[in-house]
Amino acid sequence: MRRKSIALLVAVLCGLAAFAQSGRSLADPLRMESGGNEASPVRNLIYLIGDGMGLSQVSMLSVESDYQPTAFDRAQNVAMVVTRSANNRVTDSAAAGTALATGYKTNNGMVGVRPDSSAVVSIMERAVGLGRPAGIVVTSMLQHATPAAFYAHVPYRHDYRQVSEQLVESGLTVAFGGGYSYVEGMCVKRLQEQGYTVLDREEQLDTLSHTPVMGFFAEEHLPSKQEGRGDFLPEATRTALELLAREADRRDAGFVLMVEGSQIDMEGHANDAQGVLAETADFEQSVAVAMDFADSHPGTLVVVTADHETGGLSLPSCDSDFEQAESGVEPRFGTEGHTATFVPVFLYGAGAERINGLMDNTRLAELLMEALGVAEE
Repeated sequence: MRRKSIALLVAVLCGLAAFAQSGRSLADPLRMESGGNEASPVRNLIYLIGDGMGLSQVSMLSVESDYQPTAFDRAQNVAMVVTRSANNRVTDSAAAGTALATGYKTNNGMVGVRPDSSAVVSIMERAVGLGRPAGIVVTSMLQHATPAAFYAHVPYRHDYRQVSEQLVESGLTVAFGGGYSYVEGMCVKRLQEQGYTVLDREEQLDTLSHTPVMGFFAEEHLPSKQEGRGDFLPEATRTALELLAREADRRDAGFVLMVEGSQIDMEGHANDAQGVLAETADFEQSVAVAMDFADSHPGTLVVVTADHETGGLSLPSCDSDFEQAESGVEPRFGTEGHTATFVPVFLYGAGAERINGLMDNTRLAELLMEALGVAEE
């Protein structure tokens, strides 16, 4: 297993070296173009993924707030994404995360590799390879499938020890989430030897002022919102953005941040409608933080999407009398698993006008790589 992992890392490093030799400049204006017209330049990418969040989950948030405006309503453009994996019409987070991160399809259960187990390079790895700061903020373990797809390459998603080894060598500027049980000991020591500050308590975020930093705030996943997680996700997102922006200014480069609302999916698997609502609302607050950041930092593109939908959530009326103006809805689930439902993409900020329509999740990744100037030539 270790020999195969080394081979995967060599393949990734070769890919990054070839890309770096392409001559692309860090200061090159990053523009998304369509039909010969120039769009807004893109310097920073904030990529927010609601794990398990389909249109029904977004709709439920709006309905249950009596249609009060949400961050999703601020979107300047909307698209739809097909989520299938290489070997199944219903994807899992490993395959979908890989598609969204790298632009390549893979089989369910595989992270950062093709179906033949050959490594593929993610948008975050490309950015890091060009000297740009990058970060991840999640409410799951940092080694979980979706975040892992942005830095790791393993044929088996549950190989958390190997994923942790690759996290240590990822070059990320900022990483906040859970998963301490898989890094305690030698991994923490190696991070510290590389100059990382390693956190294990959320309150340490309040006084954090320098990078690189990794925070592991739970042995595995963080508590759910209903279990008292509080405002960790939006606050950690805000802290990560401040740190990345400062480091990006120092390097005179843009940055990439991936934020995952990890536990929308977990509550969907449990068919807990109130849990899904709480996690979606928490994620929406993080989307608002990202959009506010884009307002004050020109050149920032905010992309909000999902890896897949979980639970087959529907919102039927709880009253058979459809003529009553105040008839409510009664959330219902059709499965305890994932579905093949297309998922939304909400776009805001620089270049938002250039992504629209129905596309495969791999195409979305390709467009974002083009936006950042890190696509293969």
